[in-house]
Amino acid sequence: MIHFAFAVPRSDTIAAVATAVAPGQGGIAVIRLSGPVAEQVGQAVVRCPGDQEWGSHRILYGHVMAVDGQRRLDEVLLLLMRAPRSFTGEDVVEIHCHGGVMAVQQVMERVLEQPGVRRALPGEFSQRAVLNGRLDLTQAEAVSELVSARSRRAADLAMAGLDGGIQARITALRERLLDQLTELEARVDFEEDLPPLDGTALLNELQAVRTELLTLVADGERGDALRHGLRVALVGRPNVGKSSLLNRLSRRERAIVTELPGTTRDVLESEIVLDGVPITLMDTAGIRATDDAVEQLGIARSEQALISADVVVLIIDGHAGWTETDAQLLSRIPTEVPRVVVANKSDLDCPALPGLVDVQLSALNGAGEDALVQVLLERCGAGDAAGILVSLNTRQRDLASAAAAALERSHEVSQQQLPWDFWTIDLREAIRGLGEITGEELTEAVLERVFSRFCIGK
Repeated sequence: MIHFAFAVPRSDTIAAVATAVAPGQGGIAVIRLSGPVAEQVGQAVVRCPGDQEWGSHRILYGHVMAVDGQRRLDEVLLLLMRAPRSFTGEDVVEIHCHGGVMAVQQVMERVLEQPGVRRALPGEFSQRAVLNGRLDLTQAEAVSELVSARSRRAADLAMAGLDGGIQARITALRERLLDQLTELEARVDFEEDLPPLDGTALLNELQAVRTELLTLVADGERGDALRHGLRVALVGRPNVGKSSLLNRLSRRERAIVTELPGTTRDVLESEIVLDGVPITLMDTAGIRATDDAVEQLGIARSEQALISADVVVLIIDGHAGWTETDAQLLSRIPTEVPRVVVANKSDLDCPALPGLVDVQLSALNGAGEDALVQVLLERCGAGDAAGILVSLNTRQRDLASAAAAALERSHEVSQQQLPWDFWTIDLREAIRGLGEITGEELTEAVLERVFSRFCIGK
């Protein structure tokens, strides 16, 4: 059960477009209302012909009427969900109108003209779902992550969170800490009446919880690759096969491939998915000395791509062998950015290559492609991301890390043989941090931080 130490006004009814809207895109759009006058607004805006039953969780057919009550603005379906059986736990009305821009705009204007209705803030529907106990905080965040998922694995992780996977793991750890806090507080108040507490067993339990928290943090960091994807820059001398490799990995002719050096004059991007990880491949202009002003601009953008990339793939011409220019390019990759050195053209006769080459590849026939994918994911920490069951986001990881740090301080308390009430200080901090992950410990600042990043209509 979530307890709130502040009052959140929810006497108004909010409305927003809950689907993406673009000119000529989408056959339908959904306008969502939530609040005490949602049903009243639906009845005022939508005229349903015939003897249709206006009941909860039923779909009605009708038209949105203009202010004059004569002109039809759109043909719609209306879905009414009375509290508490709705996403927010309040009365919810969804108006399914035609997509595009004008139809949606006209229907939305009619809704906002009604008394007691205002436009929803970003994430306000999900926020109300949390405040009304329909979702915990981790489930609400999972909704946002499911909508923005860029791969099936990212969607699977989001669904694991929506199904309560994160909440269950964190709550179980928090309960273990609460059990220990209960024992400690009993000793503080009634130590003379109770058997001695085993300090070693207590410390071992706290450190076991800490270890599990650190594992969740590490899994979350690997899960970021699945959630947000990776930016991979392909760099190298002109005509070493950067564009050919991009085309092979993306399975389409995204870049122009010729025998002429300097063909790529800008940074080309291609979105792909490798082993469940969304990848943005950036094919950069070949970095070399040139008097061509356009090519110089492309090279400057290539330098920027090196800085912004999560991993850099340096491609060399394996047939020509390692050159001084390749060594110079390797030195220009920022030291904090992981790199993979690939020798292309392995289908041709290749001289002996230095040990720093990670993969030998043929962008022409695909030999070595699987090895490249494996090394690429391993270098950026996503090599074993497929085995992750739940993944904490950045906010959740920060809190879990802070809780683990608080539990780590138990070692110092134990070594100094301080009284039991000193143990409770850090233990309470850890419990509070875990409660903030799930929403057991909720403040306005937490709500603002979480839901301000949501899109309007969610």
